Amino acid sequence: MKKAGILGGGQLGRMLLQQAANYPVETWVMENDPECPAAHLCHHFVQGDITSFDDVYAFGKNLDVLTIEIESVNEDALQKLEEEGVKIYPRPAALKIIKNKMLQKAFYKAHQIPSSEFVITERREDLQQHAYLLPAVHKLAMGGYDGRGVQVLKQAADFKLGFDELSVLEKMVEIKKEISIIIGINEVGQTAIYEPVDMVFDPALNLLSYQVSPAQLPEKVLWKAEAMALAVVRALKSPGIFAVELFTDFADNVWVNETAPRVHNSGHHSIEACFSSQFDMLWRIMLDYPLGNTEHIMQAAIVNLLGAEGFTGPVKYEGLETILKMDNVFVHLYGKTHTKPGRKMGHITILSNEKQERLHKANLIRETLFVKSI
Repeated sequence: MKKAGILGGGQLGRMLLQQAANYPVETWVMENDPECPAAHLCHHFVQGDITSFDDVYAFGKNLDVLTIEIESVNEDALQKLEEEGVKIYPRPAALKIIKNKMLQKAFYKAHQIPSSEFVITERREDLQQHAYLLPAVHKLAMGGYDGRGVQVLKQAADFKLGFDELSVLEKMVEIKKEISIIIGINEVGQTAIYEPVDMVFDPALNLLSYQVSPAQLPEKVLWKAEAMALAVVRALKSPGIFAVELFTDFADNVWVNETAPRVHNSGHHSIEACFSSQFDMLWRIMLDYPLGNTEHIMQAAIVNLLGAEGFTGPVKYEGLETILKMDNVFVHLYGKTHTKPGRKMGHITILSNEKQERLHKANLIRETLFVKSI
């Protein structure tokens, strides 16, 4: 039986472990918090710092395979483990590119993958000389996650909101749609691609509010988006699961925004909606099994459960009983005991082949269920 490790014990690790029960695998998790959501679902829990070379190396050296649930891990330790024969998903070289937005943008440019115009800034005062890019988005090169480390700059007066450290300044695309495509790729380069999903973001938090699957796209735009996502994944030369986030504009051009080297919020619908979920697919890849079937069983929508503004402390779900009475609605709570404004506390999946029914239920959930504190 293979020994498989997960670096990070949050909700993604928890959902991975729930799927691992279907396979002959011994699971290990490392996280600093012994009360993290994944701690009680694995065979072996190790308390440690996923950013520490020594902790990551000590954790991984007796494992057969190792994956991540968040990018902020020590890739140098992963590189040494890979050199010693541990299979790493994604490979450290791919992770190094993706976790640094400066390297990620340069990667798209080098591989002629359409992405928005950008420059690198080191200090906030550098922004003045790049006013021609406005309106623009300023992103920290390292450390941004779940809407943190991102600032929208619409005019020169907004430069004071920019970051005073190594960052990427991107010209804003006039966005018609934001979509995501999840792709699994195995050791020999075979790929399994999930249908694109439409993503709608909370403009204040810059977090996914809800998504609809599959995305409604003209056929040529769909082909272009899938081809670009496949080009990104193949160029990374790494097995694993990748979420490629893209924009379409009003001229039906397609642009790559960012790539995540792991299971992703935009693919959570696949748990109920697809024959093989993104979590199942990653286990198949890591354990060297055939790739799964990405087709929909039913079409879906997701509503993210975010901590309500003005509430911090022990969590209380207001309206949950009403939601649990709804047909073909699946509640996923992430096991977090405390909430704060904008914190991801769970998601709800809606299944229906009628788009209007999905949207109606999504809006009803957003108006009924609130994450508050006691």
